[in-house]
Amino acid sequence: MTIDEQVATLMQGTEYGDQTLQDAMQAELRLRLQEAENTGRKLRVYAGFDPRSTDLHLGHTIPMRKLRQFQDLGHEVVFLIGTYTSLIGDPSDQDKLRPQLTPQQVEENGRTYAEQAFRVLDRTRTQVRYNSEWLSTVTVAELISFASNFTVQQFLTRENFRERWDKGDAIYLHETFYSIMQAYDAFKLQADVQVGGTDQLFNILTAARKLMAALGAKPNIGVIMGILPGTDGELKMSKSLGNHIPLNTDAADMFGKVMSVPDKAMDAFMRLVTRWTASQIAAKERAVAAGSLHPRDAKEEIALEITEIFYGIEAAKAAQQQFARVFQQGDAPEDLPTHKAIAQQTVLDVLLSTGLAKSKSEGRRLIEQNGVKLDGTVLSDPNQTFPGPGVLQVGKRRFVKIEL
Repeated sequence: MTIDEQVATLMQGTEYGDQTLQDAMQAELRLRLQEAENTGRKLRVYAGFDPRSTDLHLGHTIPMRKLRQFQDLGHEVVFLIGTYTSLIGDPSDQDKLRPQLTPQQVEENGRTYAEQAFRVLDRTRTQVRYNSEWLSTVTVAELISFASNFTVQQFLTRENFRERWDKGDAIYLHETFYSIMQAYDAFKLQADVQVGGTDQLFNILTAARKLMAALGAKPNIGVIMGILPGTDGELKMSKSLGNHIPLNTDAADMFGKVMSVPDKAMDAFMRLVTRWTASQIAAKERAVAAGSLHPRDAKEEIALEITEIFYGIEAAKAAQQQFARVFQQGDAPEDLPTHKAIAQQTVLDVLLSTGLAKSKSEGRRLIEQNGVKLDGTVLSDPNQTFPGPGVLQVGKRRFVKIEL
C-alpha cells in the first residue's frame, strides 16, 4: 500500500465529531507513517480493554479489527488488559457510577479476553500486557504530579459528568482517576497510536496526549472508532438492549443475525467489522449504487466475511447455505436439536420446556402472532395438547425436532 492507501484504510470507520480534529489526527498519522517508512521503525499501536465481563459481542471487536489492520501493515501491536483500571471502571459512557470489581473478578475475566482477541489478532505478532504492571506501583506523589495537569472544569465539561452534575447525582472523586490512569498507560507503552471508541475522546485526545507531553514523550495519535449499531440498526449494540451479536455463539447464528440487520446499517458493518480495505468498500458501494450488486447480495457478502473472521471459511459457507435453505427455500436446518415431549403437554408447555419461550407470557405472545409452527402448520391455541412429533419452529430461525 502507498501511504495514502494506508491512511485511508486506517482512518476508515473513524469518528471525531469535529472535522478539524479529524483532519489533525489524519495529518499526524500520515507524518508518523512516513517517518516509520523512512526509518524502518515500526509504530507502536495499542488499545486497552477493561475485563468488566466475559460476555463480548461484535461491537467489542472494532478496536481489535483496527489493531489488526496496523498489524498487517507490519506495525507493533499491544493488546492491553486493564487489570488495574477495571478496579475503577471507565465512566466515559455511563450516566451513573459503575460498580467496582474485585481483583479476583478482574483476573478471571481477563483470562478470557486475550483468547477471544486472537480470533481477530495474529497471536504470534501480538504483545499482551496488563496495566497493573505499572499502575500498581504509582506513588501518591506521582499521582499528585499527574493530576496537576488537569482541572476539575475539564472533567465537568464531559457530557456524562455534566448530566450527573445537573441532575444532582454523585460524581465520585475516584472516577476522575480513570482518565489519568489511562493516560499513564499510553506514556508507559510509549505509544505512537491509541485506538478507542468515541466514548474515549477525552481519555485519548485530552488526557493521554496532555500527560505524555508533560512527561516528555511525543503525544500519541488517537484513532477514534465509530460505534457499531445493533441488529435493530439504530441503537448502540448492547447485550442489555438485546440487539447484540455475541462472539460466543455459532457460525449459523452469527450469519443469520448479520443478515437480519437493516440495510441502512450495512455501511457501518463494512467499515467497522470487516477486513476490507477502503478501496474495496468503495467499490462495493459503487456497485450497489449502480445496480450491478443487489443490496441483499451485498449484505450476504458482509455476513459471510464477518462469520469467516470468527469461524473460518468452511463454517461460514455452511452457515450461508443453511440460511439459504431456511429463509430462501423454507427448509428446516440440518442437525436439529431434539426434545422429547411428555404426553399431554400443551403447546405452551413444550415451548417452555424446549427453551423456545422464556416465559408463559412470551409463549402466548408468540402464538398470538402466528409465530409458532409444527411442520409448517401454525399452532394457534397455547392450551391445546401438543399435536404430535415433528419440527417445531418459532419465528424465522429457531427450530427443534419434537419426539413423543
